[in-house]
Amino acid sequence: MTEKTEEQIDLKRERIWTKDFALICMANFFIFLGFQMTLPTLPLFVQHLGGSDTLIGLITGIFTFSALLFRPYAGHALDSKGRQFVYMAGLAIFVISVGSYAFIASIFMLFVMRVVQGIGWGLSTTATGTIATDLIPPNRRGEGMGYFGLSGNFALAFGPALGLTLVGYISFTQLFLICAFLGFVALLLSSRIAYKKVEQSEHKVTHVKFDIFEKSAIKPSILLFFITVTFGGIASFLPLYTAEEGIEGIELYFLVFALFLMASRTFAGKLYDLRGHIFVFLPGTFLITTAMLLLVWLPSSSILYLAAALYGFGFGSVQPALQAWSVSKAPANRRGMANATFFSFFDMGVGVGAIGFGLIAHAFGYSYIYLAGAISVIISMFIYIIALVKGKRST
Repeated sequence: MTEKTEEQIDLKRERIWTKDFALICMANFFIFLGFQMTLPTLPLFVQHLGGSDTLIGLITGIFTFSALLFRPYAGHALDSKGRQFVYMAGLAIFVISVGSYAFIASIFMLFVMRVVQGIGWGLSTTATGTIATDLIPPNRRGEGMGYFGLSGNFALAFGPALGLTLVGYISFTQLFLICAFLGFVALLLSSRIAYKKVEQSEHKVTHVKFDIFEKSAIKPSILLFFITVTFGGIASFLPLYTAEEGIEGIELYFLVFALFLMASRTFAGKLYDLRGHIFVFLPGTFLITTAMLLLVWLPSSSILYLAAALYGFGFGSVQPALQAWSVSKAPANRRGMANATFFSFFDMGVGVGAIGFGLIAHAFGYSYIYLAGAISVIISMFIYIIALVKGKRST
């Protein structure tokens, strides 16, 4: 038997799809479904309460910034108190906050509960990525994170369209109670997972400095920041933009986006494992940039769907590769902080995009949002190329 054949057998023995991995994927699906159903409907709810474009951006953005503030705590708690405590606490806060939307009648109270929801989201999403990382064999991490990402992508395929459809037939009160129930299902599933114990450092430490980032995850996280800026513009303003332009089919936009996102996950993670991020990042960001420019133009529904396909395929390729890159260099006892760093920059991108694009929309119009988004992704590409050139010179 050759050495290559033995390696192939070892690879097959390291299964990705265990019972616990399936449970974390299902829990992730339900929490993301509840979240995605609120994503395009919350701006409509703000309008219903009498809010402006600026307030829509602010309420969307403050959610991500509150999540951002709690991610460092989540990372440290994951590495000290364990995965289950952080994950289930975050899910519980999410359920309570989203359920409270059903009884809110003022912009101020919505703002307050969005902050609370951000805390729950920051805790739960930092934990779930770390739990998935624990359960995936190290030499299949890119592939495994791609599969794990599919659970959120399935929710993305149905959540926004389902939320927008339901809000035409039921009240906002009923919609938000359904979303809270979906989070509760995730909480029940999470209670059935056999969580791995936290790996402690070999060296005994008497004093732990409360840092806020994992240094090994900074580079891919900065790249992610400039890409997820575009997320704020799509989630917060695309339904309003298409309505203003008289473009129909915004529900199908999110479905097409999610389907192409899932299609890219089936091979992008494997490509990352085999060839590295260089074969994933630049092609993916090029597709995202093209999608943003198509949204600036936006003459018809067909161009809207083409933009959805390109954006989904590009983002679906880049995001799991950057997440796998973020945790690959981190020590085992710092994976929680690596995931916290990754999602902190994700949150910053969405938050800066939502708030900044709200101001742009108010001053110049919705189309300029996507021009700014394209420029942001191009900046990410330049930073990546500069880092590659510097890396080659130093070797």
